[in-house]
Amino acid sequence: MTEPAAPIVILDKSQMAENIGAVARVMANFGLSELRLVSPRDGWPQERAWATASGADWVLDGVRVFDSVAEAVADLQTVFATTARSRETRQPVRTPREAARVLYDDRASGLGVGLLFGGERAGLETSDIALTQGIVTIPIDPRHQSLNLAQAVAINAYEWRTLILDAPPPRFREAEPPAPGQLLLGMYEHLEAELDAGGFFHPPEKRPSMVQNLRVMLGRAGFTEQEVATFRGVITALSKGRGRVLAKLAAAKAQAPSVTAQERAAPPPPMGEE
Repeated sequence: MTEPAAPIVILDKSQMAENIGAVARVMANFGLSELRLVSPRDGWPQERAWATASGADWVLDGVRVFDSVAEAVADLQTVFATTARSRETRQPVRTPREAARVLYDDRASGLGVGLLFGGERAGLETSDIALTQGIVTIPIDPRHQSLNLAQAVAINAYEWRTLILDAPPPRFREAEPPAPGQLLLGMYEHLEAELDAGGFFHPPEKRPSMVQNLRVMLGRAGFTEQEVATFRGVITALSKGRGRVLAKLAAAKAQAPSVTAQERAAPPPPMGEE
């Protein structure tokens, strides 16, 4: 049986070319070859990356650059965010070994899979983690939770490679695969636009956290493409229903008998008079 293609590695806002080169080196060590960069601080390409990649040129030669995490994961169905910090999201949290098992099964079933890593200093934004399907945390000693970027990639890549060498048969997927990130983002934005129109996000300063919570909640459902289409149909039906209600209210107001200012000011007729 041909082994499934390895997960795509996505580096968000990486700061140093040397770190990108070191990531390419460990990816090549463990059989990963596709690297995506999101808004690298110093642009791309950077010659210093090739100098530190120790000959892993094919990884760097194939790098694709994106402006946002949303664009970088748009064609993928299963992406895990790697972070050691609690981000106040209710997503599944796995070790690299557990994550490798899920990624292996999904990739063997034909899905696009990836691992998302944050920048060297700030890590990942919670809004970007909300676009993934879970969190990977490396179980290191809490007395010193400091790993550099290449080390974090190496540990996850090693677990993938170990699983490939063991070569257990992938679980058979009977259901439809999850929808890719691009369709999910379109669904999220559709819902958020209608909620904006309905005044749901109040007060306005809480909108970012409310949007994040909605995306995490919906992301856990694992929507298929058909389910995305169905859910967007539900959103459209509800928005049109709101429009019909408003139209009926406007029509009723227009048909109501109007009272002029002169009529409101006129004194009432004397008693006994018709």
